[in-house]
Amino acid sequence: MATKKNLIANRTTLAHKVRYAARNPARIGPYVRRAARDSWLRLKHPDHVGYYRAVMASDTARNPEAAVGSQTHDRWLALGKMQFEYLVEHGLAPHHTMLDIGCGNLRAGWRFIEHLEPGHYYGIDISPDILISAKQTLARQQLQDKLPHLTLTQDLTLDFLPDAYFDVVHAHSVFSHSPIEIIEECFAHVGRILAPGGFFDFTFDRTEGTEHQVLREDFYYRTRTLVDLAARHGLKARFMEDWERLGHGQSKIRVTA
Repeated sequence: MATKKNLIANRTTLAHKVRYAARNPARIGPYVRRAARDSWLRLKHPDHVGYYRAVMASDTARNPEAAVGSQTHDRWLALGKMQFEYLVEHGLAPHHTMLDIGCGNLRAGWRFIEHLEPGHYYGIDISPDILISAKQTLARQQLQDKLPHLTLTQDLTLDFLPDAYFDVVHAHSVFSHSPIEIIEECFAHVGRILAPGGFFDFTFDRTEGTEHQVLREDFYYRTRTLVDLAARHGLKARFMEDWERLGHGQSKIRVTA
């Protein structure tokens, strides 16, 4: 569970960086290397989607599971299971149609595909490299007959998807890597594709202090910022307290039309 200390930390301040480095000296070298790489990628790709696509290409080349935030295979399995079980407990049924935004290499997606009826899972991602890994996960789990849709996307306008079609829209660890304009783009369009009674769950890095970002990879938002932003696009958003009890590092909000 997130602690009060990390909910008020501003990771961009020099004082925070010095304290963190003193407590974690082994992480100084990796951080410096990542900062140098990210600076170079931002010069090559000034738009955020292009930049983060390049980040994913670099990370996936090293380890596809680490690229989606899982440092070990056991952790990859555990985080996927957590997402899956949470949505099933909240009513995800086999006959539902689901859109998985930022599906990655199907950490949770393969479980959703297995659970849903054939053709009812749609996964989108900005990274062609991670989608190749997703197809490998699909084959490894022998789920080809479930006929999932895996699609590369450039934005979150969702303009290629039909109206009122998806019972569940899901975005795990997507907005934690997104500037506010990309989140707003999603809010501006997700209501159109939600079926009557459908919902959109997303996780985010929560702060109760100053909103900030680290290396243009990790973005920290106050809950009220995202709830109010959703409301400006005709969406009702609520903080999911029961998700907090699972001990995941990110928080979750549910949006309905």
